[in-house]
Amino acid sequence: MSEYKLMNDEMTLTVSTKGAEIRSLKKNTDGREYMWQADPAFWGWTAPVLFPVVGAFRNGEYRFEGKTYHMPQHGFARRSEFVHKPVEGSELGFVLTESPDTLKDYPFCFRLEVGYTLQGRSVNVRWRVLNTGEETMYFSIGAHPAFNCPPTQACRKNECLLSFNAQDKLTATLLNLKVGNVSDQTMDVALKDGMLPIADDLFDIDTLIVENGQAGEVSLNAPDQRPYVTVSFDAPLFGVWSPSKDAPFVCLEPWYGLADHENFSGDLSERKYEQRLEPQAEFTASYKITVA
Repeated sequence: MSEYKLMNDEMTLTVSTKGAEIRSLKKNTDGREYMWQADPAFWGWTAPVLFPVVGAFRNGEYRFEGKTYHMPQHGFARRSEFVHKPVEGSELGFVLTESPDTLKDYPFCFRLEVGYTLQGRSVNVRWRVLNTGEETMYFSIGAHPAFNCPPTQACRKNECLLSFNAQDKLTATLLNLKVGNVSDQTMDVALKDGMLPIADDLFDIDTLIVENGQAGEVSLNAPDQRPYVTVSFDAPLFGVWSPSKDAPFVCLEPWYGLADHENFSGDLSERKYEQRLEPQAEFTASYKITVA
Protein backbone atom coordinates (compact mmCIF):
# COMPACT_ATOMS: atom_id res chain seq x y z
CA MET A 1 0.00 0.00 0.00
CA SER A 2 1.25 3.46 -0.95
CA GLU A 3 -0.17 6.97 -0.68
CA TYR A 4 -0.08 9.72 -3.27
CA LYS A 5 -0.76 13.44 -2.90
CA LEU A 6 -2.27 16.17 -5.05
CA MET A 7 -1.72 19.79 -4.07
CA ASN A 8 -2.83 23.18 -5.29
CA ASP A 9 -2.81 26.62 -3.67
CA GLU A 10 -5.85 25.75 -1.53
CA MET A 11 -5.86 22.06 -0.64
CA THR A 12 -3.84 18.86 -0.24
CA LEU A 13 -5.49 15.56 -1.16
CA THR A 14 -4.04 12.18 -0.13
CA VAL A 15 -5.20 8.93 -1.76
CA SER A 16 -4.15 5.35 -0.98
CA THR A 17 -3.56 2.56 -3.47
CA LYS A 18 -5.55 0.37 -1.05
CA GLY A 19 -9.06 0.78 -2.39
CA ALA A 20 -8.11 3.97 -4.29
CA GLU A 21 -9.47 5.58 -1.12
CA ILE A 22 -9.24 9.24 -0.16
CA ARG A 23 -7.40 9.31 3.16
CA SER A 24 -7.09 13.04 3.75
CA LEU A 25 -8.30 16.38 2.43
CA LYS A 26 -6.66 19.33 4.15
CA LYS A 27 -6.78 23.08 3.76
CA ASN A 28 -3.25 24.37 3.21
CA THR A 29 -3.62 27.63 5.14
CA ASP A 30 -4.45 26.12 8.52
CA GLY A 31 -4.11 22.35 8.06
CA ARG A 32 -7.78 21.76 8.72
CA GLU A 33 -8.72 18.14 8.01
CA TYR A 34 -12.12 17.48 6.45
CA MET A 35 -11.99 13.68 6.20
CA TRP A 36 -12.69 11.21 8.98
CA GLN A 37 -9.42 9.46 9.84
CA ALA A 38 -10.65 5.85 9.98
CA ASP A 39 -10.50 5.33 13.74
CA PRO A 40 -11.75 1.73 14.09
CA ALA A 41 -13.36 2.62 17.40
CA PHE A 42 -16.20 3.98 15.25
CA TRP A 43 -15.52 3.00 11.61
CA GLY A 44 -12.21 1.96 10.08
CA TRP A 45 -12.65 3.57 6.66
CA THR A 46 -12.39 7.09 5.26
CA ALA A 47 -13.90 7.10 1.76
CA PRO A 48 -14.17 3.60 0.27
CA VAL A 49 -15.16 2.97 -3.34
CA LEU A 50 -18.14 0.59 -3.42
CA PHE A 51 -17.80 -1.92 -6.29
CA PRO A 52 -19.16 -4.18 -7.73
CA VAL A 53 -22.07 -3.88 -5.31
CA VAL A 54 -23.49 -1.03 -3.23
CA GLY A 55 -24.89 -2.27 0.07
CA ALA A 56 -25.50 -5.93 0.76
CA PHE A 57 -26.80 -8.84 -1.23
CA ARG A 58 -29.58 -10.72 0.53
CA ASN A 59 -27.90 -13.31 2.80
CA GLY A 60 -24.55 -12.19 1.38
CA GLU A 61 -25.08 -14.05 -1.89
CA TYR A 62 -26.39 -13.49 -5.40
CA ARG A 63 -27.39 -15.62 -8.36
CA PHE A 64 -26.21 -15.28 -11.95
CA GLU A 65 -27.12 -17.66 -14.77
CA GLY A 66 -28.10 -20.40 -12.36
CA LYS A 67 -25.00 -20.23 -10.15
CA THR A 68 -24.76 -18.80 -6.63
CA TYR A 69 -21.89 -16.47 -5.65
CA HIS A 70 -20.94 -14.91 -2.33
CA MET A 71 -19.82 -11.35 -1.76
CA PRO A 72 -19.44 -9.12 1.32
CA GLN A 73 -21.25 -5.83 1.80
CA HIS A 74 -20.09 -3.09 -0.62
CA GLY A 75 -17.98 -5.52 -2.68
CA PHE A 76 -14.25 -6.13 -2.92
CA ALA A 77 -12.79 -2.91 -4.41
CA ARG A 78 -12.37 -1.22 -1.04
CA ARG A 79 -10.18 -4.11 0.13
CA SER A 80 -8.20 -4.38 -3.11
CA GLU A 81 -4.80 -2.97 -4.04
CA PHE A 82 -5.12 -0.66 -7.03
CA VAL A 83 -2.30 0.18 -9.43
CA HIS A 84 -1.28 3.84 -9.48
CA LYS A 85 -1.25 4.89 -13.12
CA PRO A 86 -2.58 7.74 -15.29
CA VAL A 87 -6.27 7.68 -16.21
CA GLU A 88 -7.82 9.94 -18.79
CA GLY A 89 -9.30 13.21 -17.52
CA SER A 90 -7.73 13.09 -14.04
CA GLU A 91 -4.56 14.32 -12.34
CA LEU A 92 -4.20 11.26 -10.10
CA GLY A 93 -5.35 7.82 -11.22
CA PHE A 94 -5.77 4.27 -9.94
CA VAL A 95 -6.74 1.08 -11.78
CA LEU A 96 -8.15 -2.28 -10.68
CA THR A 97 -8.71 -5.29 -12.96
CA GLU A 98 -10.02 -8.79 -12.40
CA SER A 99 -7.85 -11.42 -10.75
CA PRO A 100 -8.20 -15.13 -9.95
CA ASP A 101 -9.53 -14.11 -6.53
CA THR A 102 -12.19 -11.73 -7.89
CA LEU A 103 -13.29 -14.22 -10.55
CA LYS A 104 -14.23 -16.73 -7.86
CA ASP A 105 -16.97 -14.43 -6.56
CA TYR A 106 -17.57 -12.12 -9.53
CA PRO A 107 -17.41 -13.86 -12.93
CA PHE A 108 -16.64 -10.81 -15.06
CA CYS A 109 -13.51 -9.32 -16.59
CA PHE A 110 -13.33 -5.58 -16.00
CA ARG A 111 -11.17 -2.50 -15.66
CA LEU A 112 -12.14 -0.02 -12.93
CA GLU A 113 -10.50 3.41 -13.06
CA VAL A 114 -10.75 5.94 -10.24
CA GLY A 115 -9.43 9.42 -10.95
CA TYR A 116 -8.98 12.56 -8.85
CA THR A 117 -8.52 16.19 -9.85
CA LEU A 118 -8.15 19.25 -7.61
CA GLN A 119 -9.75 22.52 -8.69
CA GLY A 120 -9.60 25.28 -6.09
CA ARG A 121 -11.37 23.90 -3.02
CA SER A 122 -13.06 21.10 -4.95
CA VAL A 123 -12.09 17.48 -5.59
CA ASN A 124 -13.53 15.96 -8.74
CA VAL A 125 -13.80 12.17 -8.49
CA ARG A 126 -14.29 10.23 -11.72
CA TRP A 127 -15.13 6.56 -12.21
CA ARG A 128 -14.75 4.59 -15.44
CA VAL A 129 -15.79 0.95 -15.65
CA LEU A 130 -14.89 -1.01 -18.80
CA ASN A 131 -16.23 -4.46 -19.62
CA THR A 132 -13.14 -6.23 -20.95
CA GLY A 133 -14.87 -9.60 -21.19
CA GLU A 134 -16.98 -11.31 -23.84
CA GLU A 135 -20.36 -11.34 -22.09
CA THR A 136 -22.70 -8.76 -20.63
CA MET A 137 -21.43 -7.46 -17.29
CA TYR A 138 -23.54 -6.34 -14.32
CA PHE A 139 -22.38 -4.15 -11.44
CA SER A 140 -23.15 -1.23 -9.19
CA ILE A 141 -20.82 1.47 -7.91
CA GLY A 142 -20.91 4.16 -5.26
CA ALA A 143 -18.97 6.44 -2.95
CA HIS A 144 -18.83 6.39 0.85
CA PRO A 145 -16.83 9.48 1.92
CA ALA A 146 -16.88 10.27 5.64
CA PHE A 147 -16.48 13.89 6.77
CA ASN A 148 -15.62 15.18 10.21
CA CYS A 149 -18.73 16.35 12.03
CA PRO A 150 -18.68 18.56 14.01
CA PRO A 151 -16.22 20.58 11.94
CA THR A 152 -14.39 21.92 15.03
CA GLN A 153 -14.28 21.19 18.73
CA ALA A 154 -16.08 24.47 19.33
CA CYS A 155 -19.45 22.86 18.56
CA ARG A 156 -21.28 19.55 18.83
CA LYS A 157 -22.48 17.18 16.16
CA ASN A 158 -26.13 17.68 17.11
CA GLU A 159 -25.74 21.42 16.53
CA CYS A 160 -24.85 20.81 12.88
CA LEU A 161 -27.27 20.43 9.98
CA LEU A 162 -27.63 18.68 6.66
CA SER A 163 -28.80 20.71 3.69
CA PHE A 164 -30.12 19.55 0.33
CA ASN A 165 -30.97 21.29 -2.91
CA ALA A 166 -34.61 20.51 -2.13
CA GLN A 167 -37.01 22.70 -0.15
CA ASP A 168 -39.87 20.94 1.62
CA LYS A 169 -39.22 17.25 2.18
CA LEU A 170 -37.41 14.11 1.11
CA THR A 171 -38.87 10.61 1.02
CA ALA A 172 -36.40 8.12 2.46
CA THR A 173 -36.35 4.39 1.75
CA LEU A 174 -35.91 2.36 4.93
CA LEU A 175 -33.82 -0.70 5.63
CA ASN A 176 -34.92 -3.83 7.43
CA LEU A 177 -32.33 -3.45 10.18
CA LYS A 178 -32.44 -7.14 11.10
CA VAL A 179 -31.08 -8.20 7.72
CA GLY A 180 -29.55 -4.99 6.30
CA ASN A 181 -31.63 -5.04 3.13
CA VAL A 182 -34.16 -2.59 1.71
CA SER A 183 -37.75 -2.82 2.94
CA ASP A 184 -41.06 -1.62 1.47
CA GLN A 185 -41.26 1.11 4.10
CA THR A 186 -40.57 4.76 3.42
CA MET A 187 -40.42 7.84 5.63
CA ASP A 188 -41.04 11.48 4.79
CA VAL A 189 -38.29 13.74 6.11
CA ALA A 190 -39.38 17.34 6.58
CA LEU A 191 -36.94 20.08 5.60
CA LYS A 192 -36.91 23.73 6.55
CA ASP A 193 -35.37 25.82 3.78
CA GLY A 194 -33.74 22.63 2.57
CA MET A 195 -32.13 21.90 5.96
CA LEU A 196 -32.36 19.00 8.39
CA PRO A 197 -30.87 19.13 11.92
CA ILE A 198 -28.54 16.25 12.81
CA ALA A 199 -30.54 15.14 15.83
CA ASP A 200 -29.15 12.45 18.10
CA ASP A 201 -31.74 9.96 16.82
CA LEU A 202 -31.45 10.81 13.10
CA PHE A 203 -29.50 7.65 12.28
CA ASP A 204 -31.59 5.28 14.35
CA ILE A 205 -32.91 4.16 10.93
CA ASP A 206 -29.27 3.36 10.02
CA THR A 207 -28.99 5.10 6.62
CA LEU A 208 -31.05 7.90 5.11
CA ILE A 209 -31.56 6.45 1.60
CA VAL A 210 -32.96 8.91 -0.93
CA GLU A 211 -33.97 7.54 -4.33
CA ASN A 212 -35.27 8.88 -7.63
CA GLY A 213 -33.07 11.94 -8.02
CA GLN A 214 -34.74 13.94 -5.24
CA ALA A 215 -31.54 15.95 -4.71
CA GLY A 216 -28.20 16.33 -6.46
CA GLU A 217 -26.32 18.16 -3.72
CA VAL A 218 -25.89 17.44 -0.01
CA SER A 219 -23.99 19.61 2.46
CA LEU A 220 -22.84 19.44 6.05
CA ASN A 221 -23.52 22.78 7.71
CA ALA A 222 -21.99 24.27 10.84
CA PRO A 223 -24.33 25.58 13.57
CA ASP A 224 -24.41 28.97 11.83
CA GLN A 225 -26.07 27.13 8.88
CA ARG A 226 -23.13 27.74 6.57
CA PRO A 227 -22.00 24.67 4.58
CA TYR A 228 -18.44 23.51 5.21
CA VAL A 229 -18.58 20.37 2.99
CA THR A 230 -20.76 19.83 -0.09
CA VAL A 231 -21.03 16.71 -2.24
CA SER A 232 -22.53 17.26 -5.72
CA PHE A 233 -23.56 14.42 -8.04
CA ASP A 234 -25.81 13.16 -10.85
CA ALA A 235 -26.40 9.77 -9.24
CA PRO A 236 -29.99 8.47 -9.09
CA LEU A 237 -29.80 7.96 -5.33
CA PHE A 238 -27.66 8.70 -2.33
CA GLY A 239 -27.21 7.74 1.30
CA VAL A 240 -26.44 9.72 4.44
CA TRP A 241 -25.04 7.68 7.32
CA SER A 242 -23.32 7.81 10.68
CA PRO A 243 -22.99 4.78 12.96
CA SER A 244 -24.09 6.52 16.17
CA LYS A 245 -24.80 9.88 17.75
CA ASP A 246 -21.30 9.81 19.27
CA ALA A 247 -19.45 9.06 16.03
CA PRO A 248 -17.77 12.35 15.01
CA PHE A 249 -18.41 12.03 11.28
CA VAL A 250 -21.18 11.82 8.68
CA CYS A 251 -21.00 10.06 5.31
CA LEU A 252 -22.50 11.66 2.18
CA GLU A 253 -22.76 8.90 -0.43
CA PRO A 254 -23.76 9.14 -4.12
CA TRP A 255 -24.76 5.71 -5.44
CA TYR A 256 -25.39 3.93 -8.71
CA GLY A 257 -26.80 0.88 -6.99
CA LEU A 258 -28.72 -0.28 -3.93
CA ALA A 259 -28.82 -3.16 -1.47
CA ASP A 260 -31.14 -6.04 -2.29
CA HIS A 261 -34.76 -5.84 -1.25
CA GLU A 262 -35.45 -7.99 1.81
CA ASN A 263 -37.51 -10.41 -0.35
CA PHE A 264 -35.42 -10.34 -3.54
CA SER A 265 -34.43 -13.74 -4.92
CA GLY A 266 -33.88 -13.00 -8.61
CA ASP A 267 -30.87 -13.00 -10.90
CA LEU A 268 -28.11 -10.38 -10.66
CA SER A 269 -29.40 -8.86 -13.89
CA GLU A 270 -32.80 -8.19 -12.26
CA ARG A 271 -31.57 -6.08 -9.34
CA LYS A 272 -32.91 -2.54 -9.02
CA TYR A 273 -30.41 0.10 -10.26
CA GLU A 274 -28.04 -2.60 -11.53
CA GLN A 275 -25.73 -1.26 -14.24
CA ARG A 276 -25.37 -3.25 -17.47
CA LEU A 277 -22.39 -3.18 -19.83
CA GLU A 278 -22.03 -5.00 -23.12
CA PRO A 279 -18.58 -6.34 -24.09
CA GLN A 280 -16.05 -3.51 -24.59
CA ALA A 281 -18.62 -0.91 -23.47
CA GLU A 282 -17.86 1.57 -20.69
CA PHE A 283 -19.65 3.36 -17.87
CA THR A 284 -18.51 6.74 -16.57
CA ALA A 285 -19.73 8.82 -13.65
CA SER A 286 -18.36 11.47 -11.32
CA TYR A 287 -19.06 13.45 -8.19
CA LYS A 288 -17.50 16.51 -6.56
CA ILE A 289 -16.48 17.38 -3.00
CA THR A 290 -16.28 21.11 -2.24
CA VAL A 291 -15.10 22.50 1.09
CA ALA A 292 -15.41 25.95 2.67
